[in-house]
Amino acid sequence: MHDIRSIREDAAAFDRGLARRGLAASSEAILAKDAEWRSVTSELQTAQQRRNEASKQIGIAKRAGEDADALMAEVADLKGRMAELEESERALAAAVDEMLATLPNIPADDVPEGPDESANALVREVGTPKTFNFPAKDHVALGDAFGMMDFEMGAKLAGSRFVVLKSDLARLERAIASFMLDTHTGEFGYMEVIPPYMVRDAAVFGTGQLPKFAEDLFQTTDGRWLIPTAEVPLTNLVADSIVDEEELPLRFTAYTPCFRSEAGAAGRDTRGMIRQHQFSKVELVSIVHPDKSDEELERMTSCAETILQRLDLAYRVMKLSTGDMGFAARRTYDLEVWLPGQDDGKGQYREISSCSTCGPFQARRMKGRFRPKGERKTEFVHTLNGSGLAIGRTMIAILETYQEADGAVAIPDVLKPYFGRDRIEPAV
Repeated sequence: MHDIRSIREDAAAFDRGLARRGLAASSEAILAKDAEWRSVTSELQTAQQRRNEASKQIGIAKRAGEDADALMAEVADLKGRMAELEESERALAAAVDEMLATLPNIPADDVPEGPDESANALVREVGTPKTFNFPAKDHVALGDAFGMMDFEMGAKLAGSRFVVLKSDLARLERAIASFMLDTHTGEFGYMEVIPPYMVRDAAVFGTGQLPKFAEDLFQTTDGRWLIPTAEVPLTNLVADSIVDEEELPLRFTAYTPCFRSEAGAAGRDTRGMIRQHQFSKVELVSIVHPDKSDEELERMTSCAETILQRLDLAYRVMKLSTGDMGFAARRTYDLEVWLPGQDDGKGQYREISSCSTCGPFQARRMKGRFRPKGERKTEFVHTLNGSGLAIGRTMIAILETYQEADGAVAIPDVLKPYFGRDRIEPAV
């Protein structure tokens, strides 16, 4: 959510920020509605003051034995007018909030400008994309050879874009998640959390999925929402609360299923596990002091990169453009892992993590604040989120990168203590 005061102070800067997002200027309409609200608020305050004064005058008149009928009639009229003004004030405030709620965060100055992913900027490449002296298979062919990746059964149980993982692949997912959680909690100071997988309207509004992206979510019959990512419940751990400055930063991690309708991605990545309605992810969320949010983004991105480095997977870091960033983000780094089996064995980079700083945008929506030491007033925290990593895509990267000529897949060294064996063998 945007701060209406900052729009009043510099409407041109606000409109320039929206223009970088490819959106038309909105400040004029917002400020016009805001001016109506302020006018009504001012009239209401004046009416309240006059009612208080008249009420005192009634008491004085009665004690003096004077006629107070005119004053009492005035108070009655004021009471009726104030009820009208209060209703109007609520409606106008809601209208301003509704206008602000549908607008995305303003991008940071260093974010490359462009309409889509074509304008993303390469930050760095790490590792060498693997090549093979035999035809590289994609994860679907490998999973089929193992007899452990069943899309047909997934479709039978739930419809398209679901999969049933069996035996060693189910075990591999658990191993990947355990390795990630142990690393993030043991080395990087994140607190592990098991949050609800369903949340109320306020939670998805707070992180920015509502009201604009309801079609991308799954909703239960009683009005709850299946989480599209653990970012939603983890970030909302500080909703409607005030934390002491000394408590910051707060860092949370969770391994959860994620549920997305993929309404905006019809026809994309329909083969395999790249884009599923249900997938698992280890999420990272940080709640920080405003002065630390840029620094925290670099730290969070490094934490996610460490997982890829220890798995010895080649990847690159991209700074997303204004047209490719998420709704709530002001700056985003995507980690893209090399998948050698994609594009008919030619290989390509695919997103495996997005790490974003949102500034106070989400905190303002969910009223998450902190109290600076020694002060009475509060400030909004800054929030960050990132994948540390997406489990399914990590599994895809491992299967395709570690495949061997005999059809087996080697297990990365860091996963062997979790998995218990060195290889996954194809079905005989």
